[in-house]
Parts: sequence; structure tokens; C-alpha cells
Amino acid sequence: MSESVTLPLYMRRAAFDPDPELTAARDGERVQRVKTAFGFDAWMVSHFADVREVLGDPARFSNAQRAVFRAPGMPPVSEEEIKKLRAGNLLAFDPPEHTRLRRMLTPEFTMRRMRRLEPRVKDIVTEHLDAMEAAGPPADLVPSFALPVPSLVICELLGVPYADRDDFQRRTGKILDISLPAQERAAAQLESRAYMAELVARTRAEPGEDLLGMLVREHGDDLSTDELIGIAGLLLLAGHETTSNMLGLGTLALLRNPDQLELLRKEPSRIGAAVEELLRWLSIVHTGTVKVATADVELAGRHIAAGDLVVCALPAANRDPDFISDPDRLDIARGDMGHLAFGHGVHHCLGAPLARMEMQIAFPALFERFPGLREAGPPAEFRSFNVVYGVRSLHVAW
Repeated sequence: MSESVTLPLYMRRAAFDPDPELTAARDGERVQRVKTAFGFDAWMVSHFADVREVLGDPARFSNAQRAVFRAPGMPPVSEEEIKKLRAGNLLAFDPPEHTRLRRMLTPEFTMRRMRRLEPRVKDIVTEHLDAMEAAGPPADLVPSFALPVPSLVICELLGVPYADRDDFQRRTGKILDISLPAQERAAAQLESRAYMAELVARTRAEPGEDLLGMLVREHGDDLSTDELIGIAGLLLLAGHETTSNMLGLGTLALLRNPDQLELLRKEPSRIGAAVEELLRWLSIVHTGTVKVATADVELAGRHIAAGDLVVCALPAANRDPDFISDPDRLDIARGDMGHLAFGHGVHHCLGAPLARMEMQIAFPALFERFPGLREAGPPAEFRSFNVVYGVRSLHVAW
């Protein structure tokens, strides 16, 4: 790991909790200047109401204008290359461009579509639990369950060969690891794009029944090849990284809060509420995307100038006592309180219904199969220098 990288305040954790300094910032100044992971200064917004305001106002807080910022150490990129690299990435656009792209994808992520996928997700979960049981304890839950289940689901949904998983997981790991030199992360992004370009070319020649095939058949004339590459790349990365880290970290959270696990065992109908509380309590995505103020803005008594960068500290906001009582306690009896773990506003996570469905199937199946599941071997290793928080390993026995 590069020793020169300092973990920004908005990414700092103390195991499951936001760093005490981050919590103090939320309860004190609310909006303050911080150094980002990329060397720029930005305004950090950490209070629940303020974060909702920023996320809910793409006109004043833009995703699209970030393209003008280049991280130190990154190779120079032309306007044309920037345009090519951004194409299809929903997180790099504001309405109306964002609306146009999202509208094509939304039908694929409705609850109705998710229900159609449910039997296959159950089969995938069962297959991996069977393999764990056959191999016997101990096991590292991350490579044996938490990572492969969402990876296989998103591969089948998108039309990505599962045999390629080792390569795309390696590239994703580099792209999201802020401790690596900027050039190494950029190279992994270009590799990933080249892989997706091949996949899109094959799909254009022979579209299948998967999501990529559907986009080619139904929107092939409206989407450029670069847009298809960008959409597929984003969905593949987001589709396996986020849910896999929720499964790993969520399992650890339940094991270390046995009263909550016991309640879930006794009343399995609480699984929906349990997933929402785990999402709130863990908030594995530190910030979502960095935004740019498009005009001078007053927020929580602070003057944010047009052109300033703004980052939203989601773990601090989701633990805000002004939003929820006793916020640092994991309590699956709360239900869905309107957390920000999936973001808010136009960029609210497109894949949220899929992630919820996977977790609502995977957690109960895991604890039902292994009633005596417990931590065993080396202690769980949290991963800090990553855009998505989680555990690198979780050694368990049963």
C-alpha cells in the first residue's frame, strides 16, 4: 500500500462505526473543509438533513462537472478521451442526460423483474452453501459465499461470462483501492473498458436474453457503443462489489450482535427490516460521488462557492441522532427509516431492488444452514482504503 495516501476523514471508520472525529464533525460544524482522497479540498457534508439536500438537488450540486478535475499523478487525458470514458456512466451525468440513460435501464430493476430472478438467486445461494458444507469448516466466508453469490447473479443478469470473474474482480479491486497509485487505478479502468468493449461487440453481433442483449435489441440505435460499454462496466462493478461487502460485513455485524441475530432467527419475517437496518448501520459506500456546486450556496451556515467540490459522508448521516434515536445501536426492529445507504434523489441506486432481494435470500439461508455459525481463526480484516467498505476476510466455523 502506498504510504503517501492519507485516509480522508469521510472514509475513516472504527470497525462498524464512523470514526469519532467524523461523528464530532457532524454534530459540530456539520459542513467543513477536508482533503479528498485525490488531493483536492472539498466541503464535507455529514448531517442527515444537509446530505439529503445535497443529494436531492442535482441542479446546484452537479455530478457532470467533476470531469474537469484530474487527480494528481493521473496521465493527461484529452477532452475527447474524457467524453469516451464518461459515456454511459450514469454517475457522471445530471438530468436530462442522466434521465435518458436511466429510463432505459429502470424496467430491468423493478420489483416485478426481481421476483422473476428470485428462484435463480435462491439456487445460486444454495449451491454455494452446499459447497461450503461439503468442504467443511473452517471457511473464509468472503471468497466462499459473500463475493461469489452477487458476482454470479450480476454476471447472469448482464450476460458476462462467469469464467471471467477472477479478472474482473482483480480489476475492480484496483479501481476502488485508493491506496494504489493513480496510474495503476487508471490502467485497471482502461483494461476493464477494453474487456467490456469486446463483450459489447459480441453482444451487438448476437444479442442474447440478458440485460446487455436487451439493451442492444431495444435501444441499440439510441445508445452508442461507448455508452453500452459504460453502462455494462458500471453495472458489473456496482452489482458485485456492494452486495458482496454487505453480505460479509452484515454477517459479521449479526455475529457480533447475537441478540439481533437471535431475534431474526425467532422471527424470520423481520428479514426485510433487518436488511434495511444493516444498510443504515453499516453504510458501506462512504460518500457516493463527489459533486461540484454550480452556484454559490449557503448550507448549514457555510458559504459554498460555485465550483467547489462537495462530498457527502453517508455513514455519519445515517447515524445522525437528529434522524433516528439511539443511532449507534443495531436494532432490526426499527424497519426502514428512510436511510441514505443507497443515496437519494435522481442517483438513488438503480440496483437497490436487486441488492435487497439478494440479501433477503442470502442471510436467512446462511444462518439456517449453519445454526452454529461463529467467528473462527484469524480475526476479520476490515478494508479501509477502498471506495466500498467491507471485510477482506471473515473466517468462520459451525
